[in-house]
Amino acid sequence: MTGTGRLVRLILRRDRVLLPLWVVPLALIPALYVSSFEALFPTDAERIGYARVSAGNAGFVALYGPLHGTGLGELVAWRGGFIPVLVALFSALTVIRHTRTDEEAGRTELIGAAAVSRHAGLFAALLVAFGANAVLALIQAPAMISQGLPVTGSVLMALEFALAGCMFAAVAAVCAQLAGGARSARSLALVALGIAYVLRLAGDVSDIGDGATGWLSWLSPIGWVQHMFPYGADVWWPIVPAVGLGAVLVGTAAFLAAHRDVGAGVLPDRPGPAVAAPGLRSPLALAWRLHRGMLIGWVTGFALLGLVFGAVAQSVADLVGDSPELADVFARLGGASGAVDSYLAGVTGILGLIAAAYAVQALLRVRDEEGAGSAELVLTTGASRLRWLAAHLVFAFLGPVLALAVSGAVAGLVHGLASGDVGGEVTVVLGGVLAQVPAVWVLAAVAVGLFGLLPRFAPVAWGAVAACLLVLLVGAALQLSQWVLDLSPFTHIPHLPGGHATATPFVVLTLIAVVVGAAGLAGFRRRDVPTT
Repeated sequence: MTGTGRLVRLILRRDRVLLPLWVVPLALIPALYVSSFEALFPTDAERIGYARVSAGNAGFVALYGPLHGTGLGELVAWRGGFIPVLVALFSALTVIRHTRTDEEAGRTELIGAAAVSRHAGLFAALLVAFGANAVLALIQAPAMISQGLPVTGSVLMALEFALAGCMFAAVAAVCAQLAGGARSARSLALVALGIAYVLRLAGDVSDIGDGATGWLSWLSPIGWVQHMFPYGADVWWPIVPAVGLGAVLVGTAAFLAAHRDVGAGVLPDRPGPAVAAPGLRSPLALAWRLHRGMLIGWVTGFALLGLVFGAVAQSVADLVGDSPELADVFARLGGASGAVDSYLAGVTGILGLIAAAYAVQALLRVRDEEGAGSAELVLTTGASRLRWLAAHLVFAFLGPVLALAVSGAVAGLVHGLASGDVGGEVTVVLGGVLAQVPAVWVLAAVAVGLFGLLPRFAPVAWGAVAACLLVLLVGAALQLSQWVLDLSPFTHIPHLPGGHATATPFVVLTLIAVVVGAAGLAGFRRRDVPTT
């Protein structure tokens, strides 16, 4: 395939920072769970009791997947059950970035003018994604073995993660051919990943009940890899359908790429009306038209997350009541109430980071509008620069607040219905979730600052989100210095519910967001438009 090797080197150079940011942490996080479980459950009786109760707990099965076994390795593999979803997500985004995004920006057409095969860009992106997942597996397996876990199970768990990433890299390759733009391709890939996760969830939860719809799990690629059960049954045969699906999807993507025009998708774009509606006479109305699909999608996703997290919250309390052996363990967290508060505080941090990702994505839509020339057209009318940008900032700053509010309300409602205190739980959980808003605004302001002052580096805002995620997931486990932990704005948010809150961190973080955001606005007001 002429030019594939050179394009692979080009992609590796462009992603020399982004690839390690997700490959290395996701590979090493499961190894950190080993010491965590050993510290929390120092005796075999405590560990076995926890495993037996968790295996039949619908909330935990929905979040992490099925648990078959009581060994330390089986618990670690089960606890890392959501990580393959993250690996799949990053793999899909990597492929779309170097296929449809490059095509939309005109780079593919420019490169295609040289001696490069038509499919070279597609296969280069896939090779990089597959290679990243191979590196992830090569890092993860030795890391798990170094923790004293069996070699066979460690290799199988590494393959579980890598296969999930490779399958959805192939899914993304097909989505890149179907969609007419990078944004649509990402949406299709996210929908496919969401459907796979929901099918897995529905099937596995059914299996701990009457099993009537347990077969749904086998319709999901995520379900296939999670049923490999490392360190326990060590089931190898799901590798066959996973590899087969990947091969079929890669072949499909190549076929579709050969039968469509460069810059166009297989699915035709829906033509808009010949005359704009009267409501599109202001920058805010235009911003609403551009952001409404993204806003609805994110709010819906947050509602589903609230549903799952709310169900798991009651499951934490049930663990204490159902297992006397675990009562002493959770007593260290303050009993059942303290354990639930600790869990909810952790969940609110995760929701805050996800909301920050939404804020960055919404803000980078402004950069896309500028790069495509749409901003320049709008600014030729009576709209000022600040008015145009402020219209988009409404969605970048208030959209995450709405998403967090919906998630917190749903989680509190579900947990309240199970515990019998709807009003109290909704208030407590909603307050804890909304406490993340100032930290979210800081990361959104960083994106604004980069867009206004260093527009070429605006995508670096994703690096800030990734750094905060790394601090949240492994900062305490790695015993990082406090000054490193303090770099994340989420470190300064009080642990709510259950913690003590003061106004100082909220005020300081909000002021930081205002100052950084104002600097970005000032920079945008003075620089050239567009900046390539």
